Amino acid sequence: MPINANFEYTNAERRYHSAKTDQEKLTALEEMIKTMPSHKGAENLRKNLRIRYKKLKQELIKSKKKTKGKAGIKKQDLQAVLIGLTNSGKSSILKAITNANPLIASYGFTTAKPEVGTLNYQGCNIQIIDTPPIASPNFNKGIINSADTLLIVIEKINETPFILEQTKQNKTAKKIIIFNKIDLYNENIKRKISETLKSKQHNHAIVSTNTGEGIEELKEKIFKSFPIIRIYTKHPGKKSKNENKPVVLHLNSSLEDVAEKILHGYSKKVKYAKITGPSSKFPDQQVGLKHIVKDKDVVEFFTE
Repeated sequence: MPINANFEYTNAERRYHSAKTDQEKLTALEEMIKTMPSHKGAENLRKNLRIRYKKLKQELIKSKKKTKGKAGIKKQDLQAVLIGLTNSGKSSILKAITNANPLIASYGFTTAKPEVGTLNYQGCNIQIIDTPPIASPNFNKGIINSADTLLIVIEKINETPFILEQTKQNKTAKKIIIFNKIDLYNENIKRKISETLKSKQHNHAIVSTNTGEGIEELKEKIFKSFPIIRIYTKHPGKKSKNENKPVVLHLNSSLEDVAEKILHGYSKKVKYAKITGPSSKFPDQQVGLKHIVKDKDVVEFFTE
């Protein structure tokens, strides 16, 4: 074969030609895309495989009966969605960074429906959703298209363009490339992987759920992908603030927004407020509800 394919690719190609169903063909095609050589000589084949994959998946979706009555996932204020090929380790990442305990197995298509977990970081609760793999008939682009942040899980760099193609309809989401299973490589190769992703201007993290490498860095990157501020409140006359439960708002929010987030209609009862922190000129500055707050401000509301 002129592209100098490896054993994994030729094995997947063999499964494709012997497949008896469209789903088996789709699974084999995904594996072929995942394992094919990344050199320039394979560009035409790569393009051909992606076209074949896209056409077959569209046919499979059309032929599949629409499932009704599925429980929807209520979108939280901060939402990140995991997307990737089968066996990329999405479920392991979900388990490593959230309170979720998804099914994890060595066989493909373990995730049959979206799994939800919560990442608690810096006082903020971030909803993390693990989606079925891209080749699965249960893969739902609706979740991908509405996400705030997309966590693109890969095992090889040449998987990235194909997965990014699935996310192109979401033009506003921040994207983080997660190179998983990094424990399989030595330090020199890890450095080259990171430099390659950096050269392609990808916001990325290299992680291993087996060793824990890069997990804390990934949590921080997810947190920083949201344009938010945290406002802490305290009761008038008390010294302490509730540091575990900040009010989470978008940038350029006002004290009125803070009050309304605490309780709808509460801002109408507020006479004035005192604020200490980055947006104040001095501690306990008295301000009105139009005052623009900044991250980690501490606010006291005084009602009539």
